[in-house]
Amino acid sequence: MTIPADLRYTKDHEWITLLEDGSTALVGITDFAQHELGDIVFVELKSAGTTLKEHEVFGTVEAVKTVADLFAPVAGEIVEVNTELDNAEIVNQDPYGKGWLVKIKVANPAAVTALLDAEAYRQLTGE
Repeated sequence: MTIPADLRYTKDHEWITLLEDGSTALVGITDFAQHELGDIVFVELKSAGTTLKEHEVFGTVEAVKTVADLFAPVAGEIVEVNTELDNAEIVNQDPYGKGWLVKIKVANPAAVTALLDAEAYRQLTGE
């Protein structure tokens, strides 16, 4: 499993990274999560403009064998949804790149750094 060192992680297997402006972040699911889910066939996300509380459900990922909720790693507002997800298998193919889910305007950027680093996430998953 790939666990990039430059990302932050949640116990629910989402990743987040602040972009250059320091207040907007990309969010996706981890390589571990997509591997556990199996073949992803559909992604449903709340729309841009939706305000999220930390740990609030912002969508679902449907795989061949299950449906999983997606939880906001931090509070903020969805400012963009990945339009490439009509091709849902992109999340399996490139979870840390083209398979990102939403872009969030983060309410408190410091909350991102409080999340799990790569080593803590590696310990959580046993990878």
